[in-house]
Amino acid sequence: ICEVDNIRDSESEESEEESPAEMNMIWIFSRRFQLSVPKLASRRRVVQELLSDLLQVSQSLFSESFFPVLEPVIGVGSACEGWSPHKEEDVVYCMFVPLKPPPGHIFHLEPDTVGEMPQTRMRVRVELVCTCSGEKPDQNMLCFLHHPEEELKRNQVTSLLHTLCTGPYLDGEKIALWFQTFVISAWPVVPQSRHYSMKVLPSCRSCKMKLMKASGRSLFVETVFSIQQGDSDIFLSSQPAEAQFPPSTTWLESYAVAEAKFFKHVAMQAPPRSCHLKCLRLCARLLEGSGLSIYALKTTVMHLLTLIPLSEWQHRYFLMRVDDIMHYLRCCLEEKCLKHFFFGNEDMPEEISLPPDFQEAQPLNLFQHLAQDPTAQTEALKEFDEL
Repeated sequence: ICEVDNIRDSESEESEEESPAEMNMIWIFSRRFQLSVPKLASRRRVVQELLSDLLQVSQSLFSESFFPVLEPVIGVGSACEGWSPHKEEDVVYCMFVPLKPPPGHIFHLEPDTVGEMPQTRMRVRVELVCTCSGEKPDQNMLCFLHHPEEELKRNQVTSLLHTLCTGPYLDGEKIALWFQTFVISAWPVVPQSRHYSMKVLPSCRSCKMKLMKASGRSLFVETVFSIQQGDSDIFLSSQPAEAQFPPSTTWLESYAVAEAKFFKHVAMQAPPRSCHLKCLRLCARLLEGSGLSIYALKTTVMHLLTLIPLSEWQHRYFLMRVDDIMHYLRCCLEEKCLKHFFFGNEDMPEEISLPPDFQEAQPLNLFQHLAQDPTAQTEALKEFDEL
């Protein structure tokens, strides 16, 4: 659905000169809505270095324990993709910290059938495994399954099942509290403490930090805990979406890593000074305060980046591409259908690794709620036309 009927023929675009009015409009939009991509990238590097240093401290601090193994961070979200719609002082740099099971443990993912969308909700069952045998058994580690309980209590720290789990399931709230406590205690020993003061902000299932320089400038960081699904770019996230409050042992499927990888792929293939991020930022600012989600807009742009040749995202086509985005989005509202980008998409770049069932699955409809509620669709169209 939603074929873009106002995409110009590429040859006519190449020969078409922009009018002074169009050039002036592009300049105004560029100045008004641009947030320096180099500045976003520079601050992202600061955040990644900070978390890398914190994780190094954690490796030495928890090496003899059985807490989850903290893997290198992955930058996700609009700030790490280079198009944040927020003002500079409000940008939040979101980082996924993948969790791996400690020695003697495995993670087993189970569908959580409680709720309206069981396919996106999972629980992480923690199970103990035998460490007595194997190619390289750890001589310093007692097997949780085959050593006497009294010997384990006397000579070995507690298993993960008795620290950050509720029952047999990994608990996102307990992990967040554990990590927040660690960050506060580890902060004085990381190099960044010489340049920033740090405050841990309230959060149930993530670790939110506010870094403050002596000049008064602030940097906001959110660390979200995640579990990778196999070898794919699809993860389970500890942080629920807005307006969702599942149990603390429920982890929600997240496509944030795959999305970040997609935008990285586009950046490598696009021409110099490609306007796709600027278009996304401008449209996000236009939708600000409306009932239309930024995720629907982002999905729209991802679809168009596979439909419109990347050569036609040069800066001089900026207004045309903005028009295409808004036209496509309105078309989807009319049809009450916006296909999820990562399900059943034949145009998926090869660099993005998805679970096998994603390619075979029927595309999810992000506007399913509009199909079920004609009044909501009418209101959405009215609001969009006012924009």
